[in-house]
Amino acid sequence: MLNFKNIAIRRGNRLLFSEASFTIHKGQKIGLTGANGAGKSSLFALLRGELHADEGDFSMPPNLEIAHVAQETPALECSAIDYVLDGDRELRALQAKLHTAEQAHDGIKLAELHAALDHVGGYTAQARASRLLNGLGFSTEQESRPVSSFSGGWRMRLNLAQALMCRSDVLLLDEPTNHLDLDAVIYLQDWLSKYPGTLLLISHDRDFLDTITDHIVHIEQNRAEIYTGNYSDFERMRAEKLAQQQTAYEKQQREIAHIQSFVDRFKAQATKARQAQSRIKALERMELIAQAHVDSPFGFSFPPPKKMPNPLLKIEEADIGYGDKVVIRNASLSIAPGDRIGLLGPNGAGKSSLIKVLSGQMPALTGKLQTAQDLHIGYFAQHQLELLNLEESPLWHLQKLDKQATEKDLRNFLGGFDFRGDKVNDPVGPFSGGEKARLVLAMLVYQNPNLLLLDEPTNHLDLEMRHALSVAVQEYQGALVVVSHDRHLLRSVTDQLLLVAGGKMQPFDGDLDDYKQWLAEQKKAGDEPVANDNAGGVSRKDQRKLDAERRQRLKPLLDAVKKAEAAVEKFHQQQRDLEEQLADPAIYAEEYKEQLKQLLSRKGQIDSALEQAEMDWLAAEENLQQAE
Repeated sequence: MLNFKNIAIRRGNRLLFSEASFTIHKGQKIGLTGANGAGKSSLFALLRGELHADEGDFSMPPNLEIAHVAQETPALECSAIDYVLDGDRELRALQAKLHTAEQAHDGIKLAELHAALDHVGGYTAQARASRLLNGLGFSTEQESRPVSSFSGGWRMRLNLAQALMCRSDVLLLDEPTNHLDLDAVIYLQDWLSKYPGTLLLISHDRDFLDTITDHIVHIEQNRAEIYTGNYSDFERMRAEKLAQQQTAYEKQQREIAHIQSFVDRFKAQATKARQAQSRIKALERMELIAQAHVDSPFGFSFPPPKKMPNPLLKIEEADIGYGDKVVIRNASLSIAPGDRIGLLGPNGAGKSSLIKVLSGQMPALTGKLQTAQDLHIGYFAQHQLELLNLEESPLWHLQKLDKQATEKDLRNFLGGFDFRGDKVNDPVGPFSGGEKARLVLAMLVYQNPNLLLLDEPTNHLDLEMRHALSVAVQEYQGALVVVSHDRHLLRSVTDQLLLVAGGKMQPFDGDLDDYKQWLAEQKKAGDEPVANDNAGGVSRKDQRKLDAERRQRLKPLLDAVKKAEAAVEKFHQQQRDLEEQLADPAIYAEEYKEQLKQLLSRKGQIDSALEQAEMDWLAAEENLQQAE
C-alpha cells in the first residue's frame, strides 16, 4: 500500500497541493490528472524518493521494486534488445553471479543460480524483450542495432520497453503515449491492462485512461483527491460535485448578503447594535465555499473559410515515398469541403508521407496532384515546433502573420490559447512542448485555412487543450485529414477512415474498435498489416490464389520455426528436471559424489543444447519474417 496522510508539496514558494490523504492499494491502476504544473510529476518524484513532502507523512512497504521511464538515453553501443533486458535488474544480477560461478566451477552455486534464474523467467527473458520491442514498433532487424543508432523518439520507446521489462511492484508512467503511433498505443494499452502490479499513470489520452484505470487522482486548486472508476466516471462525479458546490455557494452567498444587509442597516442603531455585532461574528466564522470553477483556460474557434472550392485537392495514381523507396503505390484521393478523414495504418506505412505530399512539403514520385486556385492549407506536424523563433514571443509570431492587426486584437486571440499577460511577450525558447504546440496551433487557426492537415496534433497537449481542439475542429467548416494516436479525437472529428498499409491506401470499412481487431488478426496470422482483398484491383479469386501460393512458399519456413520451438521446449523441460534433482540436498552427500558429477555434466550439455536451440529458433523466425 502507498499511504498519503495530509501531504503537502511545494516548489519554491509555490504550493502545489496540500492536505492530500488517500491510500493506493496493491494492484490498483491509478490515473493521475490535473493541469500542467499542478504537481503530478512532483508526486512521482515523491514516490521515487527524489523529494520529500513539505508536510504530512508518506509511507510504503520496504523493498518495493519501482519502475519508471528514464527521460534520457545515453548513446550506447549495446544492442536494443540488451538495453531492454537491462530493465530486469534481478535477471542481470543473476546472470552476473552465474558467470562468476561458472568461472569458479562451483557446481552447487551453479545449481542454485539456475533454479533462481528459472524462477524469474530468465530463460524466456529474451523472447519477452523481443515481444515488447515488436509491440512498440521495432522490427526484428532493429533489435540488434546499437542504441546510439536510433533517433530521440525511438530511444524513448526503448526506455519505455526497458521500464516494462522490469518485473516491478509499482510502475510509474508519465505520458507514455507521446512518442507512439496508434498501433503501439493499442499494444501498450493491452499490456498495461494485464499488468499485475500497481500502476500510476499520467496521461492526457481519454480513451487510454478509460480502458486502463480503476481510480483517478485529480489535482486541482491545490487539492489532490481520489475518485473510484475510470476517467469518464471521474468526470461525471466531478461534475456532480461541482454542481452541488455551486448550489451551496449560491445559497451561502444569499445568506451572506442577507446578514450583511442587516449589519449595514442596523449597526449604527443602539437598539440593534448587539444583534449586528453577533451577525458580524457569524460572517467571520463562516467557512466560505469556493465558487465552482470548471472554466477551461482555452477558448478558440476556426472562422468560416473565405472560399471553399470543390474539390479542394486531388491526387491521382500517385506513388509516394523517398528516393527509390515507395511506401504507397497508386494512391488516389479527392478532398471536398466538409470531408473529415482519419488515416489509420502501422508505423512506417506512409501516413505522414501522404500528409506531406498533400501539404506540398514533398512531391509524389509519380502521378498527378491537382490543387484548387483558392486552396489554403493549414498544416500541423511536430517538426514545426522546431521552426519557431526561440528568441521571439507569441505576440511577435502572430504579428509576422498579420502586420495590420492591433496588439489588443492579437492579445485577445492568444488568450484563447492561454497565452495571457506577460506570457504573450515572453521568448518562446523556455516554453514547454505543450506551450509550443499551442502556439503553432494558434498560428494555424489565425490563418483561416480551408483544408486542415494534422499530423499527431495532440502530442504534448493536456486534456483541456485536447478537448478545446476537438470542439473547435468539430465546428470547423473546411475539410480535414488527420493522423493521431488519440482515439477520442479521431472518434470526435472524423467520419471517414482510410487504411494505409501494405503499400496501398483505401477506405477502411469499420470503426476504431474494428481497426484494433484488424491489427490483432494481422499479428495472429504473423503477417505484416496489409490492405483488404480487393486493393489494387486484385479479384478475390486471384487473391485466394496468391494467398495459397504464399502459404506453400512459407510452409518449410513455418515448419522450421515449429521444429525449433519444440526443441527449445524439450531442452527447457530437461533443464527443469535436472535442476529439480540438483535442488535436492541429499544429492550433495559424499556417497552420491559420482552421481552429482554426472548430473552437473548433463546439466552443462543441456544448457549448451538449449542455447543452440534458442539461436536456431531466432534464426528460423528471422528467415520467416524476411520471406514474408
